[in-house]
Amino acid sequence: MSIEGVWEFTPLIRADDRGVFLESFKASQFDLAVGHPLRIEQMNVSVSRANTVRGLHFADVPPGQAKYVQCFAGRILDVVVDIRVGSPTFGTWDAVELDDTDRKGLYIAEGLGHAFCALSDTVTVGYLCSEPYSPSREHGIHPLDPDLDLPWPKGDLMLSPKDASAPTLAEAMAQGMLPDYESCRDYVTEAQRRVRG
Repeated sequence: MSIEGVWEFTPLIRADDRGVFLESFKASQFDLAVGHPLRIEQMNVSVSRANTVRGLHFADVPPGQAKYVQCFAGRILDVVVDIRVGSPTFGTWDAVELDDTDRKGLYIAEGLGHAFCALSDTVTVGYLCSEPYSPSREHGIHPLDPDLDLPWPKGDLMLSPKDASAPTLAEAMAQGMLPDYESCRDYVTEAQRRVRG
């Protein structure tokens, strides 16, 4: 996609009168596209009502937390924001709809901000995560930050108290919370080097 460190994966769906079958994640294809394997330490499943926004979340790098996100039921608008200080695309975002029809996956590398909004009555979203959740390393940016102007649907959006009280991108930068672009690149390069031996 337009931000370095974000890939959209479209699976081959085999449908017949019984339903559908697909390979929702395949390590060999992932490794070929991204350049290194996805180390999976945790899987999260989130069930949300329509107009719920979850995020904009990120983790300290190193080790960060890369994610492979899929919508198992319903439809979401998934948004990735480049919050890496020094990145040529700092402050920009990419958005894609994920649903239970196309069943695309979205990979989000370490150091990027991630959020989604439920577009259908209910959604079930799954994340494969490269690192386990660690409250001391996890942070957020307000998903309705007017300077980011993320493409959320119109109307009343539901946020958790934690997300509603998160700082704006500018405030997070002033507080020194944001990851550094070069540090993120070095971390990914080292991961690739370790794999290649």
